[in-house]
Amino acid sequence: MYATNVRNLKKNPSVALREAETSPVLILKGNQPNALLLHLSDSLVETEKSLLPALASSLYKDGTLSLGAAAKLSKMSLSDFIQHLAHLNIDVITHDTINNEAKDISAWIK
Repeated sequence: MYATNVRNLKKNPSVALREAETSPVLILKGNQPNALLLHLSDSLVETEKSLLPALASSLYKDGTLSLGAAAKLSKMSLSDFIQHLAHLNIDVITHDTINNEAKDISAWIK
């Protein structure tokens, strides 16, 4: 995925448009993601199939979405989404998950 900032986009938008023909282009404002540029020659169905899992994976990795919510956003089954995360080397079970579940079980046992 190609990334550019707003200043470079204003100076030479043709570079971003050319890059968008092969993959989505991330537009940064400062150092933060602000927009995504997609090429429309591809069918929107194909764009959705490739973009939604990538977005869901990123939001899950950042802790913004739960595993179930991310799978739903990606329009994949939970097992397929878990395999997708494994392919991207994103851990499904983290140290925080184990600690939180241990606390929940301890409270329930008492």
